[in-house]
Amino acid sequence: MPANQSRSRTRDRNNVLNRAEFMSLNQPLRTNPSAARRPSQIKHQQSQHQPPEQEPEDRRESMKLPEEDCMQLNPSFKGIAINSLFAIDICLSKRLGVCAHTTSSWGSIRSIVNLLAFTGHGIPWICGTLLCLTRSNTLAGQEVLVNLMLALFLDVMTVAGVQKLVKRKGPWEMSPSFLDYLAMDIYSFPAAHASRVTMVSKFLLAHLVLAVPLRILLVLWAFLVGMSRILLGRHHLSDVGCGFALGFLHYTLVEMVWLPSSSCQAIISIGTLSWINFY
Repeated sequence: MPANQSRSRTRDRNNVLNRAEFMSLNQPLRTNPSAARRPSQIKHQQSQHQPPEQEPEDRRESMKLPEEDCMQLNPSFKGIAINSLFAIDICLSKRLGVCAHTTSSWGSIRSIVNLLAFTGHGIPWICGTLLCLTRSNTLAGQEVLVNLMLALFLDVMTVAGVQKLVKRKGPWEMSPSFLDYLAMDIYSFPAAHASRVTMVSKFLLAHLVLAVPLRILLVLWAFLVGMSRILLGRHHLSDVGCGFALGFLHYTLVEMVWLPSSSCQAIISIGTLSWINFY
């Protein structure tokens, strides 16, 4: 028996698995309680241990202070004033559109108001200036007419660009006419007629010798053309006011870049394909 015990001890000593570094291989496996959990429990624990930045947005909004909500609900004084002015502008423009339709309160004079507004259209003024330019024989007259033509083109292009940028509709729903499409006068802001008549009246008052009654009639004509667009329901009051200011700006710009007679003769020669003046 002692010999057998010594032999077994020798075998145990020589066994590699009995070494200290391999002792864990001889021990039975221990079940991990966390591995035996159900997936639903793991998901529940993960949802409880989520970082605060992954919380839903509605929960964040509910945690906002009431003072912040009150500040968002109260608009500024500037916003209230601007919205009030816009509301007054729209209300007055709708009330003044008494010739917007034939069934309106002043619908019987709609044709007369349309005729008055037509006198401020861009197409008749451009065609009339070209006709006068072909009939003019003096250098001074041609100089004035060429600068007037450039001023008309400047007015048409500037107003069309601003209207395309703002895209404000008139107080009454109306489709533009063919001449409006031709002159690119589609939207409401600014009023193209008001801008044009202001520029033309200032131009004529500065470069034509007119009697005092004619000067008064010219200023009155410009004002009535601007008001006719409001009566027809085409523009707001603010559109016409900004149109008057823009027309005055166009006149000032044309006076600053006034073309001399030599430049005007060169433009006429190019337009008529007559190159004699260049030699």
